[in-house]
Amino acid sequence: MTQHRRRAPAQQVRKRAVVAAAVVGTVALGTGVGVWASSDGGGTEGQSSSGRVAGSASATSPASPTPSRSYPLSRPPRTIPAVRSATAARGPGWKPQKADRVVIGDGELADEGRLIAGELGLTYAGRQDDVRAGDVRLALGGGDGNQESYTMTVRGGRVDISGPGEAGVFYGTRTLKQEVHGGGTAPEGVVRDEPAKPVRGFMLDIARKPFSESWMEDRIRELGDLKFNELGLHFSDDQAFRIESSTHPEIVSRDHLTKAQVRRIVGLANSRHITVVPEIDSPGHLGAVLAAHPELQLRNASGVATKGAIDISKPASAKLVDDLLNEYAGLFTGGQWHLGGDEYQALTVKDPQASYPQLAAAARKKYGSGGTVADLTTGWLDDRAATVRAHGRTMRAWNDGFYRGTSVQAAKDLQVAYWTGKEIGARQPVEYLSAGRKVLNYNDEFLYYVLGQPQTFVYPTGQRIYQQWNPRVLRGTTAVPAGYDGQIPGGSFAVWCDFPDAQTQAQVAAGIRLPLRATVQKLWDPGTPALSWTDFRKLANRLG
Repeated sequence: MTQHRRRAPAQQVRKRAVVAAAVVGTVALGTGVGVWASSDGGGTEGQSSSGRVAGSASATSPASPTPSRSYPLSRPPRTIPAVRSATAARGPGWKPQKADRVVIGDGELADEGRLIAGELGLTYAGRQDDVRAGDVRLALGGGDGNQESYTMTVRGGRVDISGPGEAGVFYGTRTLKQEVHGGGTAPEGVVRDEPAKPVRGFMLDIARKPFSESWMEDRIRELGDLKFNELGLHFSDDQAFRIESSTHPEIVSRDHLTKAQVRRIVGLANSRHITVVPEIDSPGHLGAVLAAHPELQLRNASGVATKGAIDISKPASAKLVDDLLNEYAGLFTGGQWHLGGDEYQALTVKDPQASYPQLAAAARKKYGSGGTVADLTTGWLDDRAATVRAHGRTMRAWNDGFYRGTSVQAAKDLQVAYWTGKEIGARQPVEYLSAGRKVLNYNDEFLYYVLGQPQTFVYPTGQRIYQQWNPRVLRGTTAVPAGYDGQIPGGSFAVWCDFPDAQTQAQVAAGIRLPLRATVQKLWDPGTPALSWTDFRKLANRLG
Protein backbone atom coordinates (compact mmCIF):
# COMPACT_ATOMS: atom_id res chain seq x y z
CA MET A 1 0.00 0.00 0.00
CA THR A 2 1.33 3.45 -0.84
CA GLN A 3 2.15 5.41 2.32
CA HIS A 4 0.57 8.86 2.50
CA ARG A 5 3.21 11.48 3.19
CA ARG A 6 2.66 13.41 6.44
CA ARG A 7 1.51 16.93 5.74
CA ALA A 8 3.13 19.96 7.30
CA PRO A 9 0.99 21.62 10.00
CA ALA A 10 0.36 24.60 7.76
CA GLN A 11 -1.27 22.27 5.23
CA GLN A 12 -3.49 20.57 7.77
CA VAL A 13 -5.64 23.60 8.60
CA ARG A 14 -7.22 25.47 5.76
CA LYS A 15 -8.99 28.79 5.95
CA ARG A 16 -12.74 28.93 5.81
CA ALA A 17 -15.03 30.94 3.63
CA VAL A 18 -18.79 31.14 3.68
CA VAL A 19 -20.50 30.04 0.51
CA ALA A 20 -24.10 30.47 -0.49
CA ALA A 21 -26.45 27.60 0.19
CA ALA A 22 -27.34 25.21 -2.59
CA VAL A 23 -30.43 26.08 -4.60
CA VAL A 24 -32.95 24.11 -6.57
CA GLY A 25 -32.92 23.95 -10.36
CA THR A 26 -34.11 21.69 -13.16
CA VAL A 27 -32.34 20.71 -16.36
CA ALA A 28 -33.12 18.35 -19.18
CA LEU A 29 -30.68 15.49 -19.69
CA GLY A 30 -31.38 13.53 -22.87
CA THR A 31 -35.11 13.01 -23.14
CA GLY A 32 -35.56 12.76 -19.38
CA VAL A 33 -35.57 15.59 -16.88
CA GLY A 34 -33.03 15.58 -14.10
CA VAL A 35 -34.17 17.49 -11.00
CA TRP A 36 -31.32 19.44 -9.51
CA ALA A 37 -32.42 19.68 -5.90
CA SER A 38 -30.63 21.24 -2.97
CA SER A 39 -27.91 18.89 -1.81
CA ASP A 40 -28.17 19.63 1.90
CA GLY A 41 -31.10 21.92 2.46
CA GLY A 42 -29.03 25.07 2.82
CA GLY A 43 -26.57 26.38 5.36
CA THR A 44 -22.91 27.27 5.03
CA GLU A 45 -19.78 25.21 4.59
CA GLY A 46 -16.18 25.97 5.49
CA GLN A 47 -14.11 26.75 2.42
CA SER A 48 -10.56 27.72 1.64
CA SER A 49 -9.77 30.08 -1.18
CA SER A 50 -9.72 26.98 -3.41
CA GLY A 51 -13.10 25.87 -2.11
CA ARG A 52 -11.76 23.05 0.12
CA VAL A 53 -13.29 22.23 3.48
CA ALA A 54 -10.96 22.85 6.38
CA GLY A 55 -10.10 20.26 8.95
CA SER A 56 -11.53 20.56 12.46
CA ALA A 57 -10.52 23.98 13.73
CA SER A 58 -8.91 24.23 17.14
CA ALA A 59 -11.21 25.59 19.83
CA THR A 60 -8.43 27.92 20.93
CA SER A 61 -7.36 28.94 17.44
CA PRO A 62 -10.40 29.79 15.34
CA ALA A 63 -9.83 30.31 11.64
CA SER A 64 -9.48 33.88 10.54
CA PRO A 65 -12.61 35.16 8.79
CA THR A 66 -12.42 35.76 5.06
CA PRO A 67 -14.84 37.59 2.80
CA SER A 68 -17.79 35.48 1.71
CA ARG A 69 -17.81 34.28 -1.87
CA SER A 70 -20.77 33.29 -3.98
CA TYR A 71 -20.74 30.86 -6.87
CA PRO A 72 -23.06 30.43 -9.82
CA LEU A 73 -25.28 27.39 -9.93
CA SER A 74 -23.24 24.51 -11.28
CA ARG A 75 -23.79 23.12 -14.75
CA PRO A 76 -24.36 19.43 -15.47
CA PRO A 77 -21.18 17.44 -16.10
CA ARG A 78 -20.18 17.16 -19.74
CA THR A 79 -19.29 13.51 -20.27
CA ILE A 80 -19.66 10.70 -22.81
CA PRO A 81 -22.04 9.08 -22.27
CA ALA A 82 -23.97 11.94 -20.70
CA VAL A 83 -25.03 11.47 -17.08
CA ARG A 84 -28.73 10.81 -16.77
CA SER A 85 -29.57 13.07 -13.83
CA ALA A 86 -27.79 15.50 -11.59
CA THR A 87 -28.40 17.88 -8.72
CA ALA A 88 -26.92 21.35 -9.07
CA ALA A 89 -25.40 23.36 -6.24
CA ARG A 90 -23.51 26.57 -5.67
CA GLY A 91 -19.90 25.95 -4.92
CA PRO A 92 -16.41 25.80 -6.37
CA GLY A 93 -16.51 22.14 -7.25
CA TRP A 94 -13.44 19.96 -6.90
CA LYS A 95 -10.10 20.29 -8.61
CA PRO A 96 -7.33 17.75 -7.96
CA GLN A 97 -4.29 18.89 -6.04
CA LYS A 98 -1.12 16.90 -5.66
CA ALA A 99 -1.51 16.27 -1.91
CA ASP A 100 -5.10 15.03 -2.20
CA ARG A 101 -5.97 11.42 -1.41
CA VAL A 102 -8.12 8.69 -2.86
CA VAL A 103 -9.53 6.61 -0.01
CA ILE A 104 -11.83 3.62 -0.07
CA GLY A 105 -14.47 2.41 2.34
CA ASP A 106 -14.36 -1.19 1.12
CA GLY A 107 -11.37 -3.35 0.27
CA GLU A 108 -13.04 -4.57 -2.92
CA LEU A 109 -12.54 -1.09 -4.40
CA ALA A 110 -8.75 -1.09 -4.16
CA ASP A 111 -8.28 -1.53 -7.92
CA GLU A 112 -10.69 1.29 -8.71
CA GLY A 113 -9.01 3.51 -6.12
CA ARG A 114 -5.49 2.92 -7.38
CA LEU A 115 -6.56 3.49 -10.97
CA ILE A 116 -8.25 6.86 -10.48
CA ALA A 117 -5.48 8.02 -8.14
CA GLY A 118 -2.88 7.32 -10.79
CA GLU A 119 -4.94 8.93 -13.53
CA LEU A 120 -5.46 12.16 -11.59
CA GLY A 121 -2.04 12.32 -9.95
CA LEU A 122 -3.36 11.76 -6.43
CA THR A 123 -2.15 9.67 -3.50
CA TYR A 124 -3.85 6.32 -3.02
CA ALA A 125 -4.31 5.97 0.75
CA GLY A 126 -6.37 2.76 0.90
CA ARG A 127 -8.99 2.30 3.63
CA GLN A 128 -9.21 5.33 5.87
CA ASP A 129 -11.88 6.51 8.30
CA ASP A 130 -10.78 10.12 8.69
CA VAL A 131 -12.08 12.85 6.42
CA ARG A 132 -9.73 15.36 4.86
CA ALA A 133 -10.19 18.25 2.54
CA GLY A 134 -9.64 17.22 -1.05
CA ASP A 135 -10.47 13.55 -0.52
CA VAL A 136 -11.98 11.35 -3.22
CA ARG A 137 -13.78 8.61 -1.32
CA LEU A 138 -15.09 5.42 -2.95
CA ALA A 139 -17.62 3.24 -1.14
CA LEU A 140 -20.08 0.42 -1.73
CA GLY A 141 -23.69 0.87 -0.73
CA GLY A 142 -26.86 2.73 -1.54
CA GLY A 143 -28.63 2.78 -4.85
CA ASP A 144 -31.48 0.63 -6.07
CA GLY A 145 -29.55 -2.58 -6.57
CA ASN A 146 -28.42 -1.93 -10.13
CA GLN A 147 -24.77 -2.93 -9.91
CA GLU A 148 -23.86 -0.41 -12.63
CA SER A 149 -25.49 2.59 -10.96
CA TYR A 150 -23.62 5.15 -8.90
CA THR A 151 -23.98 8.42 -7.04
CA MET A 152 -21.23 11.03 -7.14
CA THR A 153 -21.38 13.94 -4.72
CA VAL A 154 -19.07 16.92 -5.06
CA ARG A 155 -19.48 19.04 -1.95
CA GLY A 156 -17.33 20.83 0.58
CA GLY A 157 -14.15 20.34 -1.38
CA ARG A 158 -14.51 16.56 -1.50
CA VAL A 159 -15.80 13.90 -3.87
CA ASP A 160 -17.81 10.89 -2.71
CA ILE A 161 -18.61 8.11 -5.19
CA SER A 162 -20.81 5.23 -4.08
CA GLY A 163 -22.84 2.47 -5.66
CA PRO A 164 -24.27 -0.96 -4.87
CA GLY A 165 -21.60 -2.68 -6.99
CA GLU A 166 -17.96 -2.26 -7.93
CA ALA A 167 -18.90 -1.62 -11.56
CA GLY A 168 -21.03 1.36 -10.65
CA VAL A 169 -18.30 2.89 -8.50
CA PHE A 170 -15.88 2.37 -11.39
CA TYR A 171 -18.25 4.22 -13.73
CA GLY A 172 -18.40 7.05 -11.20
CA THR A 173 -14.62 7.34 -11.39
CA ARG A 174 -14.88 7.49 -15.19
CA THR A 175 -17.28 10.41 -14.88
CA LEU A 176 -14.89 12.16 -12.51
CA LYS A 177 -11.94 11.53 -14.82
CA GLN A 178 -13.78 12.94 -17.83
CA GLU A 179 -14.93 16.02 -15.91
CA VAL A 180 -11.42 16.81 -14.74
CA HIS A 181 -9.75 16.09 -18.07
CA GLY A 182 -12.41 17.98 -20.01
CA GLY A 183 -12.77 21.05 -17.83
CA GLY A 184 -10.28 20.86 -14.99
CA THR A 185 -12.92 20.82 -12.26
CA ALA A 186 -15.71 18.49 -11.22
CA PRO A 187 -18.77 20.72 -10.70
CA GLU A 188 -20.46 21.06 -7.33
CA GLY A 189 -23.54 18.90 -6.93
CA VAL A 190 -24.78 15.34 -7.06
CA VAL A 191 -24.81 12.97 -10.05
CA ARG A 192 -27.09 9.96 -10.06
CA ASP A 193 -26.44 7.78 -13.06
CA GLU A 194 -27.08 4.33 -14.48
CA PRO A 195 -27.23 2.75 -17.94
CA ALA A 196 -30.46 2.01 -19.74
CA LYS A 197 -28.98 -1.13 -21.30
CA PRO A 198 -26.90 -3.78 -19.50
CA VAL A 199 -25.04 -4.86 -22.66
CA ARG A 200 -22.79 -2.23 -24.21
CA GLY A 201 -20.39 -3.99 -26.49
CA PHE A 202 -17.61 -3.72 -29.02
CA MET A 203 -16.81 -6.75 -31.19
CA LEU A 204 -13.49 -7.25 -32.95
CA ASP A 205 -12.68 -9.66 -35.77
CA ILE A 206 -9.12 -10.79 -35.09
CA ALA A 207 -9.47 -13.91 -37.27
CA ARG A 208 -9.18 -12.09 -40.59
CA LYS A 209 -6.81 -9.39 -39.33
CA PRO A 210 -4.42 -9.90 -36.42
CA PHE A 211 -4.43 -7.00 -33.99
CA SER A 212 -1.54 -6.52 -31.60
CA GLU A 213 -1.91 -7.07 -27.88
CA SER A 214 -1.04 -3.44 -27.20
CA TRP A 215 -3.67 -2.19 -29.68
CA MET A 216 -6.32 -4.31 -28.02
CA GLU A 217 -5.28 -3.13 -24.57
CA ASP A 218 -5.54 0.48 -25.74
CA ARG A 219 -9.08 -0.22 -26.92
CA ILE A 220 -9.96 -1.81 -23.58
CA ARG A 221 -8.84 1.33 -21.75
CA GLU A 222 -10.86 3.43 -24.20
CA LEU A 223 -13.92 1.22 -23.81
CA GLY A 224 -13.69 1.32 -20.03
CA ASP A 225 -13.53 5.11 -19.95
CA LEU A 226 -16.65 5.18 -22.15
CA LYS A 227 -18.50 2.73 -19.86
CA PHE A 228 -18.69 -0.11 -22.39
CA ASN A 229 -18.86 -3.49 -20.64
CA GLU A 230 -18.24 -6.10 -23.35
CA LEU A 231 -15.42 -6.91 -25.76
CA GLY A 232 -16.32 -9.60 -28.29
CA LEU A 233 -13.47 -11.56 -29.87
CA HIS A 234 -14.17 -13.36 -33.14
CA PHE A 235 -10.92 -15.33 -33.31
CA SER A 236 -11.78 -18.29 -35.56
CA ASP A 237 -12.84 -18.10 -39.20
CA ASP A 238 -11.92 -19.36 -42.65
CA GLN A 239 -8.81 -17.19 -42.76
CA ALA A 240 -7.17 -18.02 -39.44
CA PHE A 241 -7.44 -19.38 -35.92
CA ARG A 242 -5.76 -16.77 -33.73
CA ILE A 243 -5.35 -18.15 -30.19
CA GLU A 244 -2.95 -20.79 -28.93
CA SER A 245 -4.55 -24.20 -28.35
CA SER A 246 -3.33 -27.14 -26.30
CA THR A 247 -6.06 -29.55 -27.39
CA HIS A 248 -5.59 -28.89 -31.12
CA PRO A 249 -2.32 -27.03 -31.76
CA GLU A 250 -2.47 -28.11 -35.40
CA ILE A 251 -5.23 -25.59 -36.17
CA VAL A 252 -3.49 -22.49 -34.81
CA SER A 253 -2.29 -19.90 -37.33
CA ARG A 254 1.27 -18.68 -37.34
CA ASP A 255 0.29 -15.16 -36.28
CA HIS A 256 -1.68 -15.69 -33.10
CA LEU A 257 -2.08 -14.65 -29.48
CA THR A 258 -0.57 -16.85 -26.83
CA LYS A 259 -2.71 -17.84 -23.88
CA ALA A 260 -0.51 -15.67 -21.67
CA GLN A 261 -1.36 -12.69 -23.87
CA VAL A 262 -5.06 -13.51 -23.74
CA ARG A 263 -4.90 -13.78 -19.94
CA ARG A 264 -3.39 -10.30 -19.80
CA ILE A 265 -6.09 -8.97 -22.11
CA VAL A 266 -8.84 -10.62 -20.06
CA GLY A 267 -7.27 -9.38 -16.84
CA LEU A 268 -7.12 -5.80 -18.07
CA ALA A 269 -10.71 -6.07 -19.28
CA ASN A 270 -11.84 -7.41 -15.92
CA SER A 271 -10.17 -4.49 -14.17
CA ARG A 272 -12.32 -2.18 -16.32
CA HIS A 273 -15.47 -4.26 -15.69
CA ILE A 274 -15.49 -5.44 -19.29
CA THR A 275 -16.49 -9.02 -20.08
CA VAL A 276 -14.55 -10.61 -22.94
CA VAL A 277 -17.03 -12.60 -25.05
CA PRO A 278 -15.30 -15.29 -27.15
CA GLU A 279 -16.73 -16.60 -30.41
CA ILE A 280 -15.80 -19.88 -32.07
CA ASP A 281 -18.22 -19.79 -34.98
CA SER A 282 -19.67 -23.11 -36.14
CA PRO A 283 -20.77 -25.06 -38.14
CA GLY A 284 -19.72 -22.52 -40.78
CA HIS A 285 -16.68 -20.22 -40.82
CA LEU A 286 -14.35 -23.05 -39.78
CA GLY A 287 -11.99 -22.94 -42.76
CA ALA A 288 -8.83 -22.54 -40.69
CA VAL A 289 -9.76 -25.49 -38.48
CA LEU A 290 -10.67 -27.63 -41.47
CA ALA A 291 -7.39 -26.90 -43.22
CA ALA A 292 -5.83 -29.15 -40.59
CA HIS A 293 -8.76 -31.62 -40.67
CA PRO A 294 -9.78 -32.06 -44.31
CA GLU A 295 -11.52 -35.32 -43.41
CA LEU A 296 -14.20 -33.26 -41.65
CA GLN A 297 -14.79 -30.85 -44.54
CA LEU A 298 -18.38 -30.80 -45.75
CA ARG A 299 -18.71 -31.98 -49.35
CA ASN A 300 -21.77 -31.99 -51.57
CA ALA A 301 -23.18 -34.93 -53.52
CA SER A 302 -20.57 -34.34 -56.24
CA GLY A 303 -17.71 -34.41 -53.76
CA VAL A 304 -17.04 -30.68 -54.00
CA ALA A 305 -15.87 -29.07 -50.76
CA THR A 306 -18.13 -26.43 -49.24
CA LYS A 307 -16.14 -23.44 -48.06
CA GLY A 308 -15.75 -23.12 -44.32
CA ALA A 309 -18.39 -25.73 -43.51
CA ILE A 310 -17.82 -28.72 -41.26
CA ASP A 311 -19.66 -31.98 -41.89
CA ILE A 312 -22.08 -32.10 -38.95
CA SER A 313 -23.08 -35.67 -39.79
CA LYS A 314 -19.72 -36.91 -38.46
CA PRO A 315 -19.28 -37.44 -34.70
CA ALA A 316 -15.64 -36.39 -34.96
CA SER A 317 -16.78 -32.91 -36.02
CA ALA A 318 -18.72 -32.41 -32.80
CA LYS A 319 -15.82 -33.71 -30.73
CA LEU A 320 -13.36 -31.32 -32.35
CA VAL A 321 -15.49 -28.23 -31.73
CA ASP A 322 -16.43 -29.33 -28.21
CA ASP A 323 -12.75 -29.83 -27.40
CA LEU A 324 -12.18 -26.20 -28.27
CA LEU A 325 -15.24 -24.90 -26.43
CA ASN A 326 -14.22 -26.73 -23.27
CA GLU A 327 -10.62 -25.61 -23.55
CA TYR A 328 -11.36 -21.92 -23.99
CA ALA A 329 -14.00 -21.87 -21.27
CA GLY A 330 -11.06 -22.01 -18.89
CA LEU A 331 -9.33 -19.09 -20.61
CA PHE A 332 -12.29 -16.73 -21.00
CA THR A 333 -13.76 -16.50 -17.52
CA GLY A 334 -16.66 -14.12 -18.17
CA GLY A 335 -20.27 -15.18 -18.13
CA GLN A 336 -21.01 -14.66 -21.85
CA TRP A 337 -20.32 -16.80 -24.93
CA HIS A 338 -21.00 -16.41 -28.65
CA LEU A 339 -21.70 -19.65 -30.54
CA GLY A 340 -21.82 -18.14 -34.04
CA GLY A 341 -24.16 -20.34 -36.05
CA ASP A 342 -24.39 -18.10 -39.12
CA GLU A 343 -24.01 -18.72 -42.83
CA TYR A 344 -23.82 -22.51 -42.90
CA GLN A 345 -23.49 -22.99 -46.64
CA ALA A 346 -25.38 -26.29 -46.69
CA LEU A 347 -28.56 -24.27 -46.12
CA THR A 348 -27.96 -21.67 -48.81
CA VAL A 349 -28.64 -24.05 -51.72
CA LYS A 350 -32.01 -24.68 -53.31
CA ASP A 351 -32.42 -28.26 -52.04
CA PRO A 352 -30.13 -29.03 -49.07
CA GLN A 353 -31.43 -32.61 -48.80
CA ALA A 354 -30.47 -33.41 -52.39
CA SER A 355 -27.19 -31.49 -52.34
CA TYR A 356 -26.00 -33.00 -49.07
CA PRO A 357 -27.46 -36.51 -48.82
CA GLN A 358 -25.20 -37.45 -45.88
CA LEU A 359 -26.68 -34.61 -43.83
CA ALA A 360 -30.20 -35.57 -44.81
CA ALA A 361 -29.55 -39.19 -43.82
CA ALA A 362 -28.13 -38.12 -40.45
CA ALA A 363 -31.16 -35.89 -39.84
CA ARG A 364 -33.60 -38.74 -40.54
CA LYS A 365 -31.63 -41.07 -38.31
CA LYS A 366 -31.63 -38.62 -35.43
CA TYR A 367 -35.07 -37.03 -35.79
CA GLY A 368 -37.18 -39.50 -37.74
CA SER A 369 -38.36 -39.67 -41.31
CA GLY A 370 -39.27 -35.98 -41.40
CA GLY A 371 -35.86 -34.79 -40.24
CA THR A 372 -34.23 -32.14 -42.43
CA VAL A 373 -30.81 -30.57 -42.82
CA ALA A 374 -32.15 -27.50 -41.01
CA ASP A 375 -33.20 -29.75 -38.11
CA LEU A 376 -29.73 -31.28 -37.98
CA THR A 377 -28.11 -27.83 -38.03
CA THR A 378 -30.37 -26.59 -35.24
CA GLY A 379 -29.53 -29.71 -33.26
CA TRP A 380 -25.82 -29.01 -33.78
CA LEU A 381 -26.22 -25.53 -32.31
CA ASP A 382 -28.21 -26.92 -29.37
CA ASP A 383 -25.52 -29.52 -28.68
CA ARG A 384 -22.80 -26.84 -28.68
CA ALA A 385 -24.98 -24.76 -26.39
CA ALA A 386 -25.17 -27.70 -24.00
CA THR A 387 -21.37 -27.89 -23.96
CA VAL A 388 -21.03 -24.21 -23.09
CA ARG A 389 -23.99 -24.21 -20.71
CA ALA A 390 -22.17 -26.75 -18.56
CA HIS A 391 -19.62 -24.00 -17.87
CA GLY A 392 -22.32 -21.66 -16.60
CA ARG A 393 -22.33 -19.26 -19.52
CA THR A 394 -25.10 -17.21 -21.09
CA MET A 395 -25.07 -17.85 -24.84
CA ARG A 396 -25.92 -16.02 -28.02
CA ALA A 397 -25.91 -16.91 -31.72
CA TRP A 398 -26.32 -14.95 -34.94
CA ASN A 399 -29.91 -14.51 -36.09
CA ASP A 400 -29.36 -16.46 -39.31
CA GLY A 401 -28.44 -19.48 -37.20
CA PHE A 402 -32.11 -19.75 -36.17
CA TYR A 403 -34.33 -21.42 -38.75
CA ARG A 404 -38.05 -21.14 -39.41
CA GLY A 405 -40.26 -24.22 -39.75
CA THR A 406 -37.96 -26.79 -38.15
CA SER A 407 -39.21 -29.59 -35.96
CA VAL A 408 -36.15 -29.06 -33.76
CA GLN A 409 -36.21 -25.75 -31.92
CA ALA A 410 -33.19 -23.73 -30.88
CA ALA A 411 -32.54 -23.84 -27.14
CA LYS A 412 -34.77 -21.39 -25.31
CA ASP A 413 -31.89 -19.77 -23.44
CA LEU A 414 -30.07 -18.81 -26.64
CA GLN A 415 -30.09 -15.06 -27.18
CA VAL A 416 -30.32 -13.71 -30.72
CA ALA A 417 -27.45 -11.56 -31.99
CA TYR A 418 -29.37 -9.78 -34.75
CA TRP A 419 -27.08 -8.44 -37.45
CA THR A 420 -28.87 -8.64 -40.77
CA GLY A 421 -32.05 -9.28 -42.63
CA LYS A 422 -30.45 -10.12 -45.96
CA GLU A 423 -30.09 -13.88 -45.60
CA ILE A 424 -32.26 -16.48 -47.36
CA GLY A 425 -35.49 -16.84 -45.43
CA ALA A 426 -34.73 -13.72 -43.38
CA ARG A 427 -36.91 -13.23 -40.33
CA GLN A 428 -37.94 -9.90 -38.90
CA PRO A 429 -36.69 -9.12 -35.39
CA VAL A 430 -40.25 -9.11 -34.07
CA GLU A 431 -40.50 -12.81 -34.90
CA TYR A 432 -37.79 -13.56 -32.34
CA LEU A 433 -39.10 -11.05 -29.82
CA SER A 434 -42.68 -12.31 -30.01
CA ALA A 435 -41.35 -15.80 -29.28
CA GLY A 436 -39.97 -14.44 -26.02
CA ARG A 437 -36.28 -14.36 -26.94
CA LYS A 438 -33.83 -11.69 -25.91
CA VAL A 439 -32.35 -9.96 -28.93
CA LEU A 440 -29.01 -8.14 -29.01
CA ASN A 441 -28.55 -5.34 -31.50
CA TYR A 442 -25.68 -5.73 -34.01
CA ASN A 443 -27.57 -3.93 -36.82
CA ASP A 444 -25.29 -4.03 -39.86
CA GLU A 445 -26.96 -0.90 -41.23
CA PHE A 446 -25.40 1.22 -38.46
CA LEU A 447 -22.99 -0.83 -36.36
CA TYR A 448 -20.85 -2.77 -38.87
CA TYR A 449 -17.42 -1.33 -39.68
CA VAL A 450 -16.33 -3.65 -42.49
CA LEU A 451 -12.81 -3.10 -43.77
CA GLY A 452 -12.73 -2.43 -47.52
CA GLN A 453 -16.49 -1.69 -47.59
CA PRO A 454 -17.42 -4.81 -49.60
CA GLN A 455 -20.85 -5.43 -51.11
CA THR A 456 -23.19 -2.70 -49.83
CA PHE A 457 -21.28 -1.87 -46.64
CA VAL A 458 -20.06 1.65 -45.97
CA TYR A 459 -18.10 2.80 -42.94
CA PRO A 460 -20.61 3.90 -40.31
CA THR A 461 -20.44 7.43 -39.00
CA GLY A 462 -20.90 8.61 -35.46
CA GLN A 463 -23.34 11.25 -36.65
CA ARG A 464 -25.68 8.73 -38.24
CA ILE A 465 -25.67 6.51 -35.17
CA TYR A 466 -26.17 9.51 -32.90
CA GLN A 467 -29.06 10.94 -34.88
CA GLN A 468 -30.85 7.89 -36.31
CA TRP A 469 -30.11 4.76 -34.29
CA ASN A 470 -31.25 3.44 -30.95
CA PRO A 471 -31.32 -0.09 -29.45
CA ARG A 472 -34.81 -0.78 -30.84
CA VAL A 473 -33.59 -0.21 -34.41
CA LEU A 474 -32.60 -3.84 -34.88
CA ARG A 475 -32.87 -4.16 -38.63
CA GLY A 476 -32.54 -1.49 -41.28
CA THR A 477 -33.74 1.89 -40.02
CA THR A 478 -37.05 0.94 -38.43
CA ALA A 479 -37.51 0.49 -34.69
CA VAL A 480 -39.47 -2.40 -33.24
CA PRO A 481 -42.44 -1.48 -31.00
CA ALA A 482 -41.53 0.02 -27.64
CA GLY A 483 -43.24 -2.85 -25.86
CA TYR A 484 -40.28 -5.08 -26.76
CA ASP A 485 -37.66 -2.78 -25.27
CA GLY A 486 -37.23 -4.96 -22.18
CA GLN A 487 -36.21 -7.92 -24.37
CA ILE A 488 -33.34 -5.98 -25.94
CA PRO A 489 -30.45 -6.09 -23.43
CA GLY A 490 -28.32 -3.82 -25.59
CA GLY A 491 -26.00 -4.17 -28.52
CA SER A 492 -22.51 -4.11 -29.98
CA PHE A 493 -20.56 -2.08 -32.47
CA ALA A 494 -18.55 -4.50 -34.64
CA VAL A 495 -15.34 -4.33 -36.66
CA TRP A 496 -15.10 -6.94 -39.42
CA CYS A 497 -11.92 -7.36 -41.44
CA ASP A 498 -13.08 -8.76 -44.78
CA PHE A 499 -10.24 -6.90 -46.51
CA PRO A 500 -7.66 -6.78 -43.73
CA ASP A 501 -5.18 -4.56 -45.55
CA ALA A 502 -7.73 -1.88 -46.36
CA GLN A 503 -6.84 -0.05 -43.15
CA THR A 504 -4.01 -0.11 -40.66
CA GLN A 505 -4.63 -0.65 -36.97
CA ALA A 506 -4.19 3.08 -36.41
CA GLN A 507 -6.73 3.87 -39.13
CA VAL A 508 -9.24 1.47 -37.59
CA ALA A 509 -8.81 3.11 -34.18
CA ALA A 510 -9.37 6.56 -35.70
CA GLY A 511 -12.29 5.40 -37.84
CA ILE A 512 -14.25 3.87 -34.98
CA ARG A 513 -13.56 6.63 -32.48
CA LEU A 514 -16.71 8.71 -32.96
CA PRO A 515 -18.97 5.75 -33.84
CA LEU A 516 -18.02 4.12 -30.52
CA ARG A 517 -18.91 7.25 -28.61
CA ALA A 518 -22.22 7.67 -30.39
CA THR A 519 -23.07 4.00 -29.83
CA VAL A 520 -22.44 4.05 -26.09
CA GLN A 521 -24.38 7.29 -25.72
CA LYS A 522 -27.45 5.57 -27.19
CA LEU A 523 -26.95 2.39 -25.13
CA TRP A 524 -26.55 4.40 -21.92
CA ASP A 525 -29.56 6.59 -22.75
CA PRO A 526 -31.57 5.67 -25.89
CA GLY A 527 -33.47 8.96 -25.94
CA THR A 528 -32.76 11.99 -28.04
CA PRO A 529 -29.47 13.44 -26.76
CA ALA A 530 -29.44 16.90 -25.22
CA LEU A 531 -26.40 17.95 -27.27
CA SER A 532 -26.46 18.56 -30.99
CA TRP A 533 -24.13 16.37 -33.04
CA THR A 534 -21.80 19.33 -33.54
CA ASP A 535 -21.56 19.90 -29.78
CA PHE A 536 -21.20 16.19 -29.09
CA ARG A 537 -18.30 15.96 -31.53
CA LYS A 538 -16.64 18.99 -29.94
CA LEU A 539 -17.06 17.39 -26.53
CA ALA A 540 -15.53 14.15 -27.79
CA ASN A 541 -12.54 16.07 -29.11
CA ARG A 542 -12.11 17.96 -25.84
CA LEU A 543 -12.30 14.81 -23.72
CA GLY A 544 -9.76 13.03 -25.94
